[in-house]
Amino acid sequence: MMMVTAAAVLVAMALAIARALSGPTVYDRILAINVHGTKTVLIIAVLGFLTDRPEFLDIALVYALINFIGTIAVLKFRRYGDLGQTGPRAAARSAEFHQDDL
Repeated sequence: MMMVTAAAVLVAMALAIARALSGPTVYDRILAINVHGTKTVLIIAVLGFLTDRPEFLDIALVYALINFIGTIAVLKFRRYGDLGQTGPRAAARSAEFHQDDL
């Protein structure tokens, strides 16, 4: 039963990669990569269960946190053009990006 689950997760990962390659917008591609990361967490957990190694769940949790932080960083970079800029200059650049989107 778990092998079927692992196969289904691998198929979902392949579909997410296909969406990332063909997504019409950048946000669709980012979402597809995030889905792929989530499915990676699932496959790590399933493999840990299949091999009877519960420490794989710790690895899956760390990977999930890295996936979340990475997605937030990519979205912030996409919106502001910089990861470290804060303050009034960042707000001005944000207004420029919003005008460009219109």
